[in-house]
Amino acid sequence: AGFGVLGLFLNGWRSRVEADPQFPFKVLMEELVGVSACVLGDMASRPNFGLDELDFVFSTLVVGCILNFTLMYLLAPTAAAASQTLPAIFANCPTSHMFEPGAYGLMSRLGTFVYKGAIFAAVGFAAGLVGTALSNGLIKMRKKMDPTFETPNKAPPTVLNALTWAIHMGFSSNLRYQTLNGAEFLLEKGLSPLAFKTSVVVLRCLNNVLGGM
Repeated sequence: AGFGVLGLFLNGWRSRVEADPQFPFKVLMEELVGVSACVLGDMASRPNFGLDELDFVFSTLVVGCILNFTLMYLLAPTAAAASQTLPAIFANCPTSHMFEPGAYGLMSRLGTFVYKGAIFAAVGFAAGLVGTALSNGLIKMRKKMDPTFETPNKAPPTVLNALTWAIHMGFSSNLRYQTLNGAEFLLEKGLSPLAFKTSVVVLRCLNNVLGGM
């Protein structure tokens, strides 16, 4: 079963690279810029810049990497997109992102926003559960090793934290990353390869600034 999942992922990756040769570069920049911003923000919120809590910073790094990659992967166009449709009432909507080229009406594009938002909310909820469980597990481990250890930040309620992540991913991240995909599609048409790659880095920096506000 593991090989089956790996095979599906590799086929999906190849299909995305075939549809957008710049996809690997975009993923690399997203991970470098997005995860770095996330980790630095997390460290800045901790005493001694998080140097005494590197285990917690590492858990932020892991969850951030997975979330950013998931957003990129699920919104990327695929070579087989023309022959694919979204399920049920979303069948006439763009399959990748709401700014995907094609003769789609406003409601169809909004349908893609809603559909992808629901998926991202589910991913955000799961990530919130995993992230909180990781943090709580690390706190318990720390206290066993050092009974005098006191965490400076009170652990948030697990379900509430997961719901917060779900809302953030389903609306804020969904809107920002779909808009980012549309902007990059337009820029790639009019810029040289070097200028386009520069714009990818700049846009992703701006995206992370907006996401952190």
